Amino acid sequence: MPSWSSKQAKAETTPPPARGRAPRRTPVSRGPRAAVRVLAPLAAGAALACAASGCGSSASATEGVVDWTPAVAAAVANPVAISPLPGTPDASPYTQISFLGSAGTTVLQVSAVGSRSGSHPGSLRAYSTGTGESFLPSRPFTPGEQVTVTASVRSAGHVHGARTTFTIAHQAPIAQKQFPDNPGDPRAIQHYSTAPSLTPSTVTITKPAAAGAAPGYLFLAPYQGLGSAGPMIAEQNGALVWFHPLPAQESATNFSVQQYAGKPVLAWWQGRIVELGFGQGEDVLYNTSYQPVASIRAGNGYRADLHVLRITPEGTAWIDAFDPVQMNLSSVHGSAAGVLTDAIVQEIDIKTGLVMWEWHALGHIAIADSKNPAPDSSYPWDYAHINAVDPGSSGDVLMSFRNIWALEDIDLHSGGLRWRLGGPRSSFKLGPGVQFYWQHDAEFQPGGLISVFDNGSDPPKEKQSRGLLLDPNLHTHEVRLLKQFVNPAKTLLATSQGDTFALPGGDWLLGYGGLPNFTEFSSSGQVLLDGTLGRSVQSFKTLLYPWSGQAPGSPSVLASPGAGGLSVSVSWNGATEVASWRVLAGASPTTMAAVASASKGGFQTTIATPSAGPYVAVQALNGAGTVIGTSATVSG
Repeated sequence: MPSWSSKQAKAETTPPPARGRAPRRTPVSRGPRAAVRVLAPLAAGAALACAASGCGSSASATEGVVDWTPAVAAAVANPVAISPLPGTPDASPYTQISFLGSAGTTVLQVSAVGSRSGSHPGSLRAYSTGTGESFLPSRPFTPGEQVTVTASVRSAGHVHGARTTFTIAHQAPIAQKQFPDNPGDPRAIQHYSTAPSLTPSTVTITKPAAAGAAPGYLFLAPYQGLGSAGPMIAEQNGALVWFHPLPAQESATNFSVQQYAGKPVLAWWQGRIVELGFGQGEDVLYNTSYQPVASIRAGNGYRADLHVLRITPEGTAWIDAFDPVQMNLSSVHGSAAGVLTDAIVQEIDIKTGLVMWEWHALGHIAIADSKNPAPDSSYPWDYAHINAVDPGSSGDVLMSFRNIWALEDIDLHSGGLRWRLGGPRSSFKLGPGVQFYWQHDAEFQPGGLISVFDNGSDPPKEKQSRGLLLDPNLHTHEVRLLKQFVNPAKTLLATSQGDTFALPGGDWLLGYGGLPNFTEFSSSGQVLLDGTLGRSVQSFKTLLYPWSGQAPGSPSVLASPGAGGLSVSVSWNGATEVASWRVLAGASPTTMAAVASASKGGFQTTIATPSAGPYVAVQALNGAGTVIGTSATVSG
C-alpha cells in the first residue's frame, strides 16, 4: 500500500463524482496522568478549564491561546463552544449548529441565516450528557455562502447571546478507487476445519515473550496482503483467540478495548480505505459477548475516517473525518482549480448521534506549513492529514498532523492553538533526537509527557522508525527526548501507520503499521517480544490488553474416522475462559458418555478418541472444571 501521505502521481486528475453521505472533558488515557502544564507566561490557573461534563465559561479563555485571530476572538466571546467555529472556511452544507457548555446548558432560541439561502428553520435536540444542544436546520445550506448564527444560551444560570459565522464549502467529488492488494504469502493464512470462514493472517512470534513482558492478548486488525481483513485477538504465542471477518473491500483499524457505559467494549473502525489515503466508514462497539452495542457515525454529512476513535467516560466519542473541498492552491504552487483535503475532528454524543464539537484544520493550520507538496492538478491535496486525537485535562485536545510534522494542543472553547510541537514555528526548541517526521499516535502520558510513533518516512528522513517518549517543558519551551525505542535486530522503516503503546510496568509496544512487525520493549529498551503478521499484511495499530470474552452460541465440532476411533476437532471463536475440552460419544445422541478429554491447544484442538461413536458432542470446561458450553451433536 502506498504511503498515507497521499502522493499525487498515481491518481486520476478528474475523478468521477462519488460521495457518501450520512444523514465533560475527563481525560481519555491508558492510565492516570498529570494535567498538562500551561505556557510559562500564563498563570496555570488562568488557562481555560472545562468541566468533566463539558466546556464552561469563556472567562480567561484567551490566556491559553497563542494564535490570537479575529475568529478566535469571536469564539472566546461566546458563552459556550459553538460549532462550526467562527471563521470556519469550509463547513458542510449539511452542518448542524452545536452549542457545548457546562452541565445544564440549554439553547433558548436560534437564528441561522445563509447569505444566499436565507433563513433556515430547524429543531433543537439535547445531548445525553446534559451539556448543551444542537440546532438541526430543516434544509442544507448553499455551497459558497456565508452563514450567520445568533442564539440565546442559558449556561451556568445566566442567559447570554452567542454568535458564529462560517462559510459553506464547495465539496469536491472524489474517486472511490481503493489501494490495490499487496502480494502476500499464501502459506501465511490461518485455516480451521471447524471454522472455515475464518482465514486471517498468521501471527508469527519471532522472539517469545520474555520474563517481564506485560500480560494480555494482542489486538490487531490485519488487512492487505493475503487473508481476510478484520479485527483479531491473538495470544502472545500467536494463537488465534477471536476473529471477525469483514465483507470484501472493507477493512478495520483502531481495534482496542475501551470503556462504554462503565463496561469494557471492543472498539474499532470499519469501512473502505480509498487510495486518497483516508477511510469512509463507521466506528462500532461490541460487548464482551461479541455482540454490537453501538455504532458511531460522523455527523454533518461526513463519513468517519479510520484514524481516530476515543470513547470518553461521559459516553461521547472523538472521531475524525476527511473532506476534499475545492480551493485555489496557486499560493502554494498548486492548481488554481485545486482540491484540498481538510482534516476534521468531531466529538459525537454516542446515544443521540449528535455532533457536540467540530474543528477543521483549514482555517487554523496554514496551508504553507504542509510538508506534502501541492499538486499542479485537481488531485486532492492531503495538506495536514490528522491521525491522532487525545483530549487533555484542561480544556484542550492534542492532535497529530502527519503532513505538518507537528503535534498541536488545541483550545476546546475557541479552537485556537495553545502550542505546537515540531513543524514550522514550533512553540518549543527541540532537543537532540526529538525531531520526528510523518508521525502517528501522539498521546499524553503521566507527568505531562507525550508519546509518539516517529515513522521517519515517507519520503525517508530517517533510517528506522522509532517510538518516542518526549518531555515538553512548557516553562522553558524546550522538549527533551526521554526514551527512544528502535528494533535492534531489524531495520524497520514504516512509511505509514504505527503506534507507541504504553503498557503496565513501564513496557512499550510498537506496532509498525504499514509493516507487518510489532515489538514489545522494556522501559530500558530491551526487546521482550517480537512478532510479525504475514508478508505485506498491515495493521494500523498493534495493542495489548487483558480481555475476558464470553463467546456466543456453542463450540464448533467436526468428527471424522481416525485410527481406532474418531478424530474430533473443536473450536469456539472468542471464548477466553475455556481451559479444556471433554468429548462425549455414543451409539445414539441419548446414550453419549465421556470418552476423552484434552487441554485447549490454540484456537482449534484435535482429540483422538477410542470410541467409534458415531454420535459426538464436546463440552467446554473452564479452569475450575465447570462446563461453560456444549457443542451440537454431530455424527462422525
